[in-house]
Amino acid sequence: MGNLLFNISTAALMVLMFKAGLAALGPDTIPGRRVPWAAAGVLAVALAGVLTQFCWSGAMNAFDADPGRSGWWRVVTSVFLQNGGFLGGTWNMATLAVIAALAEWFWGGPLMLVLFAAGILLPQHIDSLFLDTSRSTDPRNFVGSSGATYFLAATLTAALLLRTTAGKERLLAVAAPVLGLAMWIAQENGHGLVVVYGFALGALVWALGRRVIRPDRDLERAPSRTVGSLTARMPMVARRGRAGTP
Repeated sequence: MGNLLFNISTAALMVLMFKAGLAALGPDTIPGRRVPWAAAGVLAVALAGVLTQFCWSGAMNAFDADPGRSGWWRVVTSVFLQNGGFLGGTWNMATLAVIAALAEWFWGGPLMLVLFAAGILLPQHIDSLFLDTSRSTDPRNFVGSSGATYFLAATLTAALLLRTTAGKERLLAVAAPVLGLAMWIAQENGHGLVVVYGFALGALVWALGRRVIRPDRDLERAPSRTVGSLTARMPMVARRGRAGTP
């Protein structure tokens, strides 16, 4: 029962942040936005990590973040491995794809990558400064992309809070770190803790860079290739493929 509640609250937190990310961009604007190539690149690396695990039995020993093993690279490579089974891995891949795309559209590709890297590297250092380092607060259990993904999603909720004047949107934005902190206190759920970290960094980045960060740039000048144009072509390609089938 406890494990089920842990999973439900973790998923609910992501859904909350997904809605906040959509609100920060405007759901109706998504078809007119550029194809998120940086997000696609991050997803491709994550899928390559899963494929490596599938093809090589020694991948976990070589690339996980087990503190009992040496290797400076492990904190990074462990993010691109998964250990939650088929459902857990699928959830991690899906949420990474969606959140990275939303973050790229809001922050821009380069800054999205920087914030994703911060979600990989910062939590362990913050933990060592303020928390009992003898107890792991890493939601990945040595592997998995969920920690960095939840961190990145939280940066969008912070930007929404500082950018909007709508009361419902502000309530939606502030609910993420509040729920995250409650999850950490009640369940020792590290996903909630990294959300608090990501929210704090997102607020700082938006406060410092709001004059140059342009989440509406695609609305001011439409890109030549958009999400809407790409998805519109998919049924056409499928029909052509069927038409060419003997």
